[in-house]
Amino acid sequence: MPHEGIDMNETGVCVSQITNKLNMTQSTASQYLTMLQRAGLIKTKRIGKFTYYQRDEEAISQIADYFKQEI
Repeated sequence: MPHEGIDMNETGVCVSQITNKLNMTQSTASQYLTMLQRAGLIKTKRIGKFTYYQRDEEAISQIADYFKQEI
């Protein structure tokens, strides 16, 4: 299993785990993840041939604070 020994709380999840959970193609998931990464909402970490994705909690918190102030 490619994700054996990986702490998902520390590294995030692999695109294959996302596609399995959401029942979508890898290319579709990758496109969405790229958009989220460009928006600064997720961070990536490369381990071997796999890329792991994790929410950027600080960035999400800053956006939430902005909306609280502006709305």
